[in-house]
Amino acid sequence: MHYRSMGRLGWDVSEIGYGMWGIGGGPGGFTGWDYDTAPDCLDLAVELGCTFFDTAWVYGRGVSERMLGDLLRRHPGRRLYVATKVPPLNRQWPPRPDDTLDDVFPPGHVREYVHRSLENLGNDRIDLLQFHVWEDRWSDDERWQRVISDLKAEGVIEGFGISVNRWEPENCLRAIDTGLVDVVQVIYNIFDQAPEDELFERALLDDIGIIARVPFDEGGLTGKLTRDTVFPEDDWRAVYFGPDNLGPTVERAERLKKVLPEGMTLPELSLRFILHHPAVSTVIPGMRRPEHVRANLAVSDGRRLDRPVLDELRGHRWDRRPTEWSM
Repeated sequence: MHYRSMGRLGWDVSEIGYGMWGIGGGPGGFTGWDYDTAPDCLDLAVELGCTFFDTAWVYGRGVSERMLGDLLRRHPGRRLYVATKVPPLNRQWPPRPDDTLDDVFPPGHVREYVHRSLENLGNDRIDLLQFHVWEDRWSDDERWQRVISDLKAEGVIEGFGISVNRWEPENCLRAIDTGLVDVVQVIYNIFDQAPEDELFERALLDDIGIIARVPFDEGGLTGKLTRDTVFPEDDWRAVYFGPDNLGPTVERAERLKKVLPEGMTLPELSLRFILHHPAVSTVIPGMRRPEHVRANLAVSDGRRLDRPVLDELRGHRWDRRPTEWSM
């Protein structure tokens, strides 16, 4: 495993981390979770050198956080970094156009969920606290600034970050201006290359950590979807991969398969594309099976894509706008 710095926080984190939404289960997420297998997957990741774990209260309504807390206690001698997220008060992902800070992150709500997360984790400190959604129009509101500054001063959190809404990578630049944002979590993959336009340059300039999420476009970049793929009704991908998105995703994935370097899978190519960029601190694939853990973490071997391959992948950029089905 290779390691990178999490921006100005100075942590050396595994360049492939662990996204813990899928294994958390619960409503509004992925189906197919297995609470018996999940601890084995997490332990295997630690054994293979993973040190960064990204969760949120909403992932199983505390279940994912408790899994992570159990993992920490099983590996007391390892320095494992914990990132979690405060859910929006109104449970809207992303915020609606007229939502105010009072609707989403009033200070009392932030503190309540920090302490809920601490209880779930069994810790007295959170390495990285993130807001699970964001609108830059809130940036100048001193109330969120004050509560984050106070939590840092109290030693309850070390770093603060924002999980940027889908396909809105510039919707955080004013927040970065406040000096309080240490890390930005953003969707970045072969299809979604827009973070390179402004955000990554700013991150490198200000030494902001970048967490790249959704490396496989919710499964579209695994190469396993077909036009006949159907997800269970209670799996959110049943909406994401509806008629407006499934066909175009399959078509684009098929075109990518034609340019795969010899011996490389599409998931491996997807991870290597993300890791080529120096602004990325870590990428957090979701992993629910041991074989996924082994395959994904094995990509951290120090090898980088050749320039001709990267140039080819630039042509597969897919700029999309947020829609009802993409939330």
